[in-house]
Amino acid sequence: MSTNPGPVIAVYTGVFDPVHLGHLDVIRRGSKIFDRLVVGVGINPEKSSLFSIEERVQLVQRVTSPFPNVEVRPISRLAVQFVREIGARIMLRGLRTTSDMEKEFTMSLTNLALAPEIETVFLMAKETYSHISGRLLRQIANLGGELEKFVPPEIRPALEARARERRAGEAGA
Repeated sequence: MSTNPGPVIAVYTGVFDPVHLGHLDVIRRGSKIFDRLVVGVGINPEKSSLFSIEERVQLVQRVTSPFPNVEVRPISRLAVQFVREIGARIMLRGLRTTSDMEKEFTMSLTNLALAPEIETVFLMAKETYSHISGRLLRQIANLGGELEKFVPPEIRPALEARARERRAGEAGA
């Protein structure tokens, strides 16, 4: 006799500052693999964000609206605590480069020590997106560069507007 374990829920966490095509690709692919995918928008205390957590949640919600099994929530605690709270047992992570692999390997071992019941599943970035990072996009936006190849069309106006605000603030200082 087999038991139905219920829907398979995964959690994909990140800062998403800004959400870009690489993130969206992982979300799209993850939504096809898992019954439910919760995107956890978090903070990195070591970085200052371009957008507030509320703005980032709204931007991620905007680009994930076509995926009915994707939900977006803010995170203000450890990722493994958030995964437990959701009732998931899988953390989804995207890998772009070998330096990502090293960082993600360390993080997954730490998460495994903190929560042995939670598994980490990695998706390799498509080659098209493997060079994209939030840091790079913030630099391009701040210097007035073209963003079309890197961010979803729904995100570009917000990113460009925030970069203009920052440039105006720096010019006035």
